[in-house]
Amino acid sequence: MNNTVITAGNFTFTPTSIEGVTIVDVRSFGDDRGYFMETYKRPDFVAGGIDCEFVQDNQSASTRGVLRGLHFQIEHPQSKLVRVVEGEVFDVAVDLRPDSPTLGQWEGVLLSAENHRQFFIPRGFAHGFLVLSERAVFCYKCDDVYHPNDEGGLMWNDPAIGIEWPLESGIVPQLSEKDGEHPAFEAWLAERGLSNPR
Repeated sequence: MNNTVITAGNFTFTPTSIEGVTIVDVRSFGDDRGYFMETYKRPDFVAGGIDCEFVQDNQSASTRGVLRGLHFQIEHPQSKLVRVVEGEVFDVAVDLRPDSPTLGQWEGVLLSAENHRQFFIPRGFAHGFLVLSERAVFCYKCDDVYHPNDEGGLMWNDPAIGIEWPLESGIVPQLSEKDGEHPAFEAWLAERGLSNPR
């Protein structure tokens, strides 16, 4: 596994404990008028190990306590480059690559309008986020278009995955009806003839 931190242009690419999942820090230029920053520049991202052709941009707005996830596409997986332009979220990627040594493991990062941090999630992962601010606007690039009949999901609080969501004790996040009905990781594994690697 490559643990090298790479700086290319105005971006710093930091590997995480899961191969391919990368934290991207962005240099911004500010003065008393505000700031300017590049949010994506293909040659720099390729130099940083992220060589995707992004074909769709998405944006959502959510209020405090909303949890979206854990989502993935089944036959048309997407790599995602995610960021927050207003507020703060805790963003999570769960490895669902069958041959991966980190299958079922997760990585999480705080993304906010203040830290300008981005999170790259390759194909083969489930993704979700929890809103920590009063409101958050979440943006992401995808390297395949969305296929509405190809959605998959996992239970957000499955103990077999063990995501440490930053929730106050006794607080239950606000979920969509669909997100509240996602199956457990063990069921996902069984459907594919896999066993829990832990």
